[in-house]
Amino acid sequence: MTVNHLFTRMTGRDPQEAHRSATPLELLFDLVFVVAFSQVGTQMAHYLELGHTDTALMGWWFATFATAWAWINYAWLASAYDTDDVYFRIATMVIMIGVLIVALGVPDTFHSIDEGLILDNTVVVAGYVIMRIATIALWLRVARDDPHRRRTALAYAGNIAIAQVGWIALIFLSLPISTTFTISLILVLFELAGPVFAELRFGRTPWHPHHIAERYGLLLIITLGEVILGTILAISAVVEDQGWTFETAVVAFGGVALAFGMWWMYFAIPWGMVLKAHRDRAWGWGYLQILMFGSVVAVGAGLHVAAYVISHEAHVDAVFAALTIAIPVLAFETLLFVLYSLLLLQVDVFHVWLYLGVIAVLAVAVGAVALGASLGLGILLIALSPVVVVVGYETVGWRHGQEMLARATAAE
Repeated sequence: MTVNHLFTRMTGRDPQEAHRSATPLELLFDLVFVVAFSQVGTQMAHYLELGHTDTALMGWWFATFATAWAWINYAWLASAYDTDDVYFRIATMVIMIGVLIVALGVPDTFHSIDEGLILDNTVVVAGYVIMRIATIALWLRVARDDPHRRRTALAYAGNIAIAQVGWIALIFLSLPISTTFTISLILVLFELAGPVFAELRFGRTPWHPHHIAERYGLLLIITLGEVILGTILAISAVVEDQGWTFETAVVAFGGVALAFGMWWMYFAIPWGMVLKAHRDRAWGWGYLQILMFGSVVAVGAGLHVAAYVISHEAHVDAVFAALTIAIPVLAFETLLFVLYSLLLLQVDVFHVWLYLGVIAVLAVAVGAVALGASLGLGILLIALSPVVVVVGYETVGWRHGQEMLARATAAE
């Protein structure tokens, strides 16, 4: 690539480029998602501690999809066509502005869901549309500069444009929440189908497997920041309620160990290596991680709920708080096992036993809190869940993993 350039044709990058890694622009871009995920987690925690579970889950899904889907679209486009020129940088900045607007609209969306009348999605949709319009502009530029993939780029742009008409219409129709969510689900499915249709019907874009695997990993790390934030809030609640006690240390160690264990589990798998051998398996892998990012945000929200309970501000009890942490941890671990099996198209019996161990530890953790153990101890026991996988994989499971990986990449 040319250095210090103003404009470069978006003809596509080499998908076999050596040492391809995230650019400073991509790292800057990811920072705005810290704010967006923090807003989602904070609002989710607030309604969970009130006991309004339906509001928390509906708002979590709506805001998480708007945030994560826009990131995914940008990440894959940049992997294939990032020129890092002025045009691309400005388009990236516009998308970042859109993300911040989405974040600003998250509280109103949750509040309107809780009231149960009309969904106030004006600000969230406005920010989302801004992000998507900038993405359309980039795809139209690809259509101009890359004649071999012109129809693919136009299909991408057309799908996004049609969907945005639907999203904007939802702002002005002022439909009941149930109807709005039904239409939103249709629009979500339409948007998810867009990349599949464009690439399978008109030809593949030149995305880089190791680069895209790194990009997803970087966003997961950013999302794990919500777990660390939730831990800090829980520690602060313990200190305020009890002072600097042994319980403080238990919560601190448990929260950090939980985040560390989740990180270890995710990065134990060489995603990029398998994607390089089987590019056609990227669809399920890329899409399911929307739920994975959401589950990590929910873990952070659960720790925030624990902070409310410890500080005696919550309308729910310690068992409920433990469940708000344990359930999304289980969701994360389940998704990880599913993604691993789908990407390799194999299931290993030892890994199944590890998964059963994960469930058992989480059940013990929630059961201990129900029997009177402190919430801090419950957090520590929940943190042992990923430890089961890490220890099992690093001592025995890695050999099974290497054999599965060798079979999966044999066709490369």
